[in-house]
Amino acid sequence: MRYLVVIEKGETSWGAHVPDLPGCIAVGESRKEVVQLIREAIDFHIEGLREHGEPIPPPSSESELIDVQLV
Repeated sequence: MRYLVVIEKGETSWGAHVPDLPGCIAVGESRKEVVQLIREAIDFHIEGLREHGEPIPPPSSESELIDVQLV
């Protein structure tokens, strides 16, 4: 499965979350670190769902980059 991960740069750190897995988030000092941490968070999140007998949400989020013209 491939989940959409939203990665955001903050003032002092990077954050990531997975829209299709509510509560699945990560924070790191660099983009590289947050990508690694969100991979681990996804695995941990799915493992927890399985252990509790809950369904694993299928990936359904999509993204699109939109060009805008600044005036």
